[in-house]
Amino acid sequence: MKIITTALPGVLIIEPQVFGDARGFFLESFHSARYAEAGITLPFVQDNHSRSQRHVLRGLHMQRTHPQGKLVSVSRGAILDVTVDINPQSATFGEHITVELNDENHRQLWIPPGYAHGFCVLSAMADMHYKCTAFYDPSDETGVIWNDPEVNIAWPTDTPLLSAKDQQLPRLRDLR
Repeated sequence: MKIITTALPGVLIIEPQVFGDARGFFLESFHSARYAEAGITLPFVQDNHSRSQRHVLRGLHMQRTHPQGKLVSVSRGAILDVTVDINPQSATFGEHITVELNDENHRQLWIPPGYAHGFCVLSAMADMHYKCTAFYDPSDETGVIWNDPEVNIAWPTDTPLLSAKDQQLPRLRDLR
């Protein structure tokens, strides 16, 4: 397993060891001792699976008082995954990283609690998996609007497919 640090504190790209041959491949998608060595020690309490079509954009989501750490991966297709630092006390407040996760690179992204997270589907269809450190609470959810000029994310489309909820998310400055 290879761990790659990013420009955002605690956000990690994980490249699991993949064993492949003519039959296909095998990889460990989670191993608590190995992930603990990388600093991922929070317990996971909920697993989620979403399927989305090309240009669906989900996010940028977060929970106010019960923030979720997320270990995300893609088992089918490809996405552009985005993490935004929304902590006003952080030196990287308002900054973001983007990572392509897909079914060929098998990368995972660890997003500690306290970040906003979203993604846009690059392929015809994508299946995404999230391991979460806190339960989803719709009454606690907020986020940052996908096209906030202050965050300035280079999304792969100017006309994403958004939920009604995601079209109404606040701007970063409103979270201060």
